[in-house]
Amino acid sequence: MQKFLIFDGNAIIHRSYHAIPPLTTKDGTVVNAVYGFATALLKAVAEFKPAYIAVTFDMAGPTFRDEIYKEYKGTRVKADQALYDQIPMAHDLVKAFGIKIFEAKGFEADDVIGTIVSKTTETKDGEGGSKAGPTETIIVTGDLDTLQLVSDEKNVKVYA
Repeated sequence: MQKFLIFDGNAIIHRSYHAIPPLTTKDGTVVNAVYGFATALLKAVAEFKPAYIAVTFDMAGPTFRDEIYKEYKGTRVKADQALYDQIPMAHDLVKAFGIKIFEAKGFEADDVIGTIVSKTTETKDGEGGSKAGPTETIIVTGDLDTLQLVSDEKNVKVYA
């Protein structure tokens, strides 16, 4: 069975930033989150050997949830600038690997993941798969909200 790996860029870069002590380049650029992100991505690719890969990221700015509920994430503490500074580096890394980035203004990465899963698992006969045959979708994330996408019948799994 072919595998489709969906990598939750924001979740993994945030997890890496907080899990790995600060690492810097010779010029002082902090890169611990990018290092952890790259390590996790390479490990997932080596372990699952996917035929297809997508990486999702949040886009800066409000989402549709902010419009619905003004207090959405209102108590959340803003992350360190050193984390935000590494997100463009993670984008560059993904592009260097030739992997497609999926993001949408007004939506979070997990919304994009849900849309990708929905679009790639729907078929006329109701079974998950592609023209090349059945596909197993593996979502690599640290966001447990994504567990709602798990489905035996559609071959969707979460690797957290």
